[in-house]
Amino acid sequence: MPTTLSNTVALIGAPTDVGAGARGASMGPEALRVAGLAEALQAQGVRVLDRGNLHGPANPWQPAQDGYRHLDEVLAWNRAVHEAVHAELQQGHLPVLLGGDHCLAMGSISAVARHCRATGQTLRVLWLDAHADFNTSELTPSGNLHGMPVAVLCGFGPQALTHLGGTSPALHPSQVRQIGIRSVDPGEKRFVHAQRLEVYDMRYIDEMGMRHAMEQALAGLDANTHLHVSFDVDFLDPDIAPGVGTTVPGGPTYREAQLCMEMIADTGRLGSLDIVELNPALDERNRTARLAVDLVESLFGKSTLMREHQVRRRH
Repeated sequence: MPTTLSNTVALIGAPTDVGAGARGASMGPEALRVAGLAEALQAQGVRVLDRGNLHGPANPWQPAQDGYRHLDEVLAWNRAVHEAVHAELQQGHLPVLLGGDHCLAMGSISAVARHCRATGQTLRVLWLDAHADFNTSELTPSGNLHGMPVAVLCGFGPQALTHLGGTSPALHPSQVRQIGIRSVDPGEKRFVHAQRLEVYDMRYIDEMGMRHAMEQALAGLDANTHLHVSFDVDFLDPDIAPGVGTTVPGGPTYREAQLCMEMIADTGRLGSLDIVELNPALDERNRTARLAVDLVESLFGKSTLMREHQVRRRH
């Protein structure tokens, strides 16, 4: 079974931390390249096109204005990401966004949603993260937009961002599955519940196991599904992945994360990917970047499975 919808991957660097509360994620794309991302994908039989880095405004490092930090700069970066990701999808390529902070998912996922609307595909988004990122300016005092992308994609936020792809909302909450969540603000939690977002938090994974969580998150995929994975590196436990700006203890272990990625690969529906919030300034000799590359290899088909035939899973 193929592991992705395309055999050609386009790497798109977006070196900015304009939506984050800590500096350093702007160095993430280069850290992933240094860790051998392109070579690892090529080893899985994938054709890799490295498009280099997008360009956008510098991080002005200013306090929030009217509830948002750096709104103009975030909009500029996300417009660039949107156009770059959409162009690759139109060429039949699998875009891999190298962040940068998680606000960039507004651009990438709105582009994927636009592509799916045009092609008649069903979109499913897997949000691998320690945080729900479902804040609004009313719910968070920081105004950091990297805590708001899922809400924005679902139509809650500044009009310029909610309409990036020409249609708002870009996503319905029913299209999103969040995995690994373990840090949610009280107001944000109420909003998540009100919008009926499907969340497989760490309590659920502790009780039911990663396999069951992923079976639920992947249920209902079919040959017409485009699967987008938004991989925030702080999804991982900080004991194995210290190089992020917002560490939250108690995340997935190495093996749990590998199982998560291998089960996604098993679907054969991966069509686009974000790798975000890698912060080399807080890392240990690029350890977290190397781990991220290792996990992405599994996402593209590298497996520890020794059985000759995969056991059919029930959904």
